[in-house]
Amino acid sequence: MGALFEELDWRLTPMGAISLRRRRDPALRVDVYEIKLDDDFLMSSLWTAGEVELARLGLAAVDGGELDVVVGGLGLGYTAGAVLDDPRVRSLVVVETLAEVIEWHRAKLVPLGERLAGDDRCQLVHGDFFAMAAEESEGRFHAVLLDIDHSPSHVLNPAHEAFYRQEALSRLAARLHPGGVFALWSNDPPDDDFTAVLGSAFAEAAAHVVEFPNAVQGGTSANTVYVARTAPNSPLT
Repeated sequence: MGALFEELDWRLTPMGAISLRRRRDPALRVDVYEIKLDDDFLMSSLWTAGEVELARLGLAAVDGGELDVVVGGLGLGYTAGAVLDDPRVRSLVVVETLAEVIEWHRAKLVPLGERLAGDDRCQLVHGDFFAMAAEESEGRFHAVLLDIDHSPSHVLNPAHEAFYRQEALSRLAARLHPGGVFALWSNDPPDDDFTAVLGSAFAEAAAHVVEFPNAVQGGTSANTVYVARTAPNSPLT
């Protein structure tokens, strides 16, 4: 490794200044990739367990067959990479609002860029996931996995708030096949009120706590993955 810190790219976007950084962690002896929006950390390659579990838990709730999947939010690509690990996946559409993030993957500036950009099943789409979710469409999917906001109550853009209400979630449920799954990553502990909103829009819903070692502070940290499913299917556990 050369420099201990390198800013690989910096762009000014309508959402603010976004940057991709790579730094060497001498204690862990690993290269760490980070995405920041202004002063807010959006993603770090040190913390990927929740993103991977979003894909694993979401797809595990879908029964059999070939799967067509949508991921909202590309980030460093760990949710998308975990989706492609499932041999049932026939197609994957990843919707990312920042074109710069897609460019980083296609330019292989991030660890999973070459894999995602080179997999024929995977389509990286520049667009607004929330606007697309609100559109009328006859297309249906087996799973929609979302990792954009910090949590349903801590959103990156106030315009996203409406998505986390019953009406919008019910529209999304109608875009899923019977037994289809909507799964959501959250950085906050499980929210019983939001789980109840999910349960009113889907046939069933559950919140899963994902614990993982905290390599910086020691001990463990946790994320939440919500999994909601349309009828018919066996109960969630």
